[in-house]
Amino acid sequence: MEAMAALLPRAKDFGLALPAPPTRPQRPSASTAFRGSFGLRCFALPAVASFLTSLRSQSRRRFSAPRRAVNTDAEYKIDLEGLVSLCKRRGFVFPSGEIYGGYNGFFDYGPLGAELKNNLKRMWWRKMVHCRDDVIGLDSSIVTTPSVHQASGHVDNFSDPMVDCTESKKRFRADQLMWAKVELEDGTSAGYVSMVEDGNVEVALKKAAKKLIKQKKIEGGFKELEIKDMTDATEEEVKLIPSPATGLPGSLTGARAFNLMFETYVGPYSDGASKSYLRPETAQGIFVNFKTVTYVMRQKIPFGIAQIGKAFRNEITPRQFLFRSREFEQMEIEYFIDPEADFKAIQEEWIMEMWNFLKAVGLKESLLDREVHEGEKLAHYARACTDIVFTYPFGTQELLGVAARGEYDLQQHAQASGESLEYQVPGQKRKFVPHVIEPSCGVDRLFLALLCSAYDEDEIDGEKRSLLRFHPCVAPITCAIFPLLKNKPPLVEKAKGLAAMLRSSGFNVLYDEAGTIGKRYRRMDEVGTPFCCTIDFDTLEDDTVTIRRRDDPLKVERKKREDIGAFLMKECQLPEQ
Repeated sequence: MEAMAALLPRAKDFGLALPAPPTRPQRPSASTAFRGSFGLRCFALPAVASFLTSLRSQSRRRFSAPRRAVNTDAEYKIDLEGLVSLCKRRGFVFPSGEIYGGYNGFFDYGPLGAELKNNLKRMWWRKMVHCRDDVIGLDSSIVTTPSVHQASGHVDNFSDPMVDCTESKKRFRADQLMWAKVELEDGTSAGYVSMVEDGNVEVALKKAAKKLIKQKKIEGGFKELEIKDMTDATEEEVKLIPSPATGLPGSLTGARAFNLMFETYVGPYSDGASKSYLRPETAQGIFVNFKTVTYVMRQKIPFGIAQIGKAFRNEITPRQFLFRSREFEQMEIEYFIDPEADFKAIQEEWIMEMWNFLKAVGLKESLLDREVHEGEKLAHYARACTDIVFTYPFGTQELLGVAARGEYDLQQHAQASGESLEYQVPGQKRKFVPHVIEPSCGVDRLFLALLCSAYDEDEIDGEKRSLLRFHPCVAPITCAIFPLLKNKPPLVEKAKGLAAMLRSSGFNVLYDEAGTIGKRYRRMDEVGTPFCCTIDFDTLEDDTVTIRRRDDPLKVERKKREDIGAFLMKECQLPEQ
């Protein structure tokens, strides 16, 4: 395995450089920084006063989480770089446009990745839509009238703070560019150090401070570093902070707003009248269709509208593999409720519904936790919000959020469009604008979390192996079919016949006759195939086949060939929680 690791693609091929989980020292209590509704640390420079105002009136909390420490109880047998290598080697995820050097923040799902991702979406849709009588589906367009994004606040406020290096022409997210003043014991300044947040910031900046003092040939030590990010820098400090790209001060600009939406043009002309946007979230398509869906489907409050779809955000610095990319997929429900209903109880029901779904598809519960947004961390429109967070190899981050959004979005679109979005209570004169509970999950983040949970290593007969323990309901390949010997036509014919029968029943099966049975088993273990069926000479006599389970390889059982479909159907059911 060590020899092979040297041949595997490195994380830098995907635009990654994550040698250690990110940590961040505690900010001083006297800090005047505060968090806007996107969870960003904002700043009080006169040149960006309007940016501060806009952040406070955002219509949509960014799908990101504040920095968290690593869960020290989680013991991973593989790091992020190893997962990246496994994904590429076994056909799960590739860098987009790799033959041209890739394209940062974009990924292509390979044959097995596409199957795994589609299975996750299929299970979510079945659980959240088909298994409930109060949720229906929708598939809204990626590009819509820009009036939708104007009303929702995305055109004016969907921004991150950005810093430019005028010398290197590189750009950095201001809240991820860390710096500190190196103050000597006598109170004088030796200068400033900076870095892009990655790994242990405190250790790295202390090392940089020691190097700075050595270069200046200064005797003695320095005071404890007060680490900040560029959103905390004054105009005078910006001029003194060195650029991480050049190591020299004077080339960094002050922080400015950078809108995260991708612009596009509709029609033959590229002018202001034809400008639109790729949607930054799927939720707005649900809100603007609320009235029509309610009418045509004769829905009564409470009910939900579910959607799975692509969204796009022009991240300044995409990183951490699939966790933060520029093109991603969301699974969202907007659940409409009576304003007088107990929204906290309904929110808790959806939190548990999502928690149980994550467990059912195979996430380890020990890696899951809750984080409640309160005070300044809560978006201005939200009445409450709870994140389900997951401990990845690079730290604990948001996986799924359940927000009580109130009536904000429907009211915004009603005011901007002039169309009433009130709900008429059947048989009553009462009307109201519904409030909303929103469970929202990133498919790509769930995909990555599932890989982290499924990866395992064990030892059989003294030989180590790596494997993915996917639940059968989401496994890319449900079952592999092997003839014991490829040079025995009766065995091959029976095996191919079984594979064809299972495919016609809707199962994704793989026929393989190359190599020894042991090697074929190992190949299937590594990609997470839960079952393997071997056609042997007993099959020719009694039409039974050997079934080998990935998670109990030393125990085998035999079943009639005609019963394999029913067996797989039962095993592939989403577990009840």
